[in-house]
Amino acid sequence: MDKPLTDQVALITGAGQGVGQGIAFGLAKRGVRIIAVGRTLAKCEATVNTIKERFGTEGAAIECDIGVIADLDGLIASAAETFGRLDILVNNAVSAQITPLLEASIEGFELGLRVGPVASLRLMQLIQPHLLAAGGGNIINLASSAAMRWDSSNYGVYAAEKEAIRALTRAAANEWGSLGIRSNSILPLAQSPALAAWAKYRPEEAEAFMKTVPLERIGDCEQDIGDFVATLCSPESRFVNGQSIALDGGQVNLG
Repeated sequence: MDKPLTDQVALITGAGQGVGQGIAFGLAKRGVRIIAVGRTLAKCEATVNTIKERFGTEGAAIECDIGVIADLDGLIASAAETFGRLDILVNNAVSAQITPLLEASIEGFELGLRVGPVASLRLMQLIQPHLLAAGGGNIINLASSAAMRWDSSNYGVYAAEKEAIRALTRAAANEWGSLGIRSNSILPLAQSPALAAWAKYRPEEAEAFMKTVPLERIGDCEQDIGDFVATLCSPESRFVNGQSIALDGGQVNLG
C-alpha cells in the first residue's frame, strides 16, 4: 500500500495517555486524522485538542470500554462515519496483571484477554472491510517483551495475553497481506504512566531492568514510539509485514 499518510484516518485505542497518545501525536504530525478511543472521554478529548493545537490536524474522541466486546461494532461504525473512512488501526489498550501464577485472578486474566487479544481480534475483523474500501491499510498491535524475559516469574499471565496478540498479527499479515493490508506488532519500552506505576510498585526490579537497556534510557512515547509507528504506516515501509519490532533501545533479543 503506497498511499501517503496525509488525510488518512487512524483509530487508536487507549489514546488518552502514554504510548497510545504518543502514537496519536506521531501520526498526527504526518497529517493523519486521529480517532482517539478510551474509557475516559476527557483524556481522549485532551489528546485531540493537543493535536489540533500542535499540528492543526483533525481528530475526534470516542468513549468506549473495549473490554465490552458487544460495544465494538458500534465503535467501528461511529469511527467510520466520523471522517468517512478508516485506514489505520492501533490496538494499544491493555489490562495488565503482574503476579505469581498461584495468586493470579482468573477474573483478571479473563479481563486481560478481553481487553487484549479478544478485543484486538474483533476490531481487526470489524475494520478489515473499511481498510479494503480505503484501498488498503495498516494494523499495528501492541505486544510486549515480557514473554522473552530470562526469568518470567510473575509475568506469565501478562505475557500470555501479549503473545496471543502477536499470533493474531502474524495470521492477519498472511491472510490479508495480498489485499493491501499490512499487520505488524511493536514491543515498546517507553516512559508511560504504566511504566511509572510498575517502577513505583517494583522499584528494585525496575532499577535492575533499566540497566539492561544498551542505550541507557527509556523511550519517549511520541519521539521514539509514535514517530516510528508513523514511519511503519508510511509508503517507505511498504514491504514490512508480519513483524514483531522491539522499540526498546536494544533491551530484548527477538532472535
